[in-house]
Amino acid sequence: METKLLERAIQGDVESFEQLIKKYNRYAYNIAYRMMGNEEDAKDMSQEALIKAYKNIKKFKMESSFSTWLYRIVINTCKDELRKRKETAYSLDETFGEDNRLKHEISDEKSDPILVYEKAELKANIESALNRLSDDGKSVVVLKDILGYSYDEIGEILQIPIGTVRSRLNRSRIALKEILRVQIAES
Repeated sequence: METKLLERAIQGDVESFEQLIKKYNRYAYNIAYRMMGNEEDAKDMSQEALIKAYKNIKKFKMESSFSTWLYRIVINTCKDELRKRKETAYSLDETFGEDNRLKHEISDEKSDPILVYEKAELKANIESALNRLSDDGKSVVVLKDILGYSYDEIGEILQIPIGTVRSRLNRSRIALKEILRVQIAES
């Protein structure tokens, strides 16, 4: 079914493209949300990425899955915007949604204000540390550790070899650990 939609979309059938987008729109938004850190920017970036995908659908070679191609566009659109701003706006408060374990753990512990405060402080430290990573490092951490993509999927989305995914993730995790260590020591 998806292959036929893709073939028709590549031929210029707008309805087929819209049907494809319906399936992946939420995922595109989620990636943009985690990269940009807020709802408005995520809406703007996912919309911009979908427009780019529509304009470039004829260039899609069907060598990878449509979702991989689309997610690559979303990530690159976000990275371009973040580079333009020279700052990253990333919020773990918004990243951990209703279905995430950390959010539930915090709500379960509301009866203990010390635990709530400690969790909030930890999230703020992690947010600050993530903001200090390079865009490439942040992309890999978001895709792997927050969104749960496999190394293969990340490699396809970012168009990098799996070895590069692993090394970027390893370097980024080491950097996060060091940044957090320094932040905790300073507080």
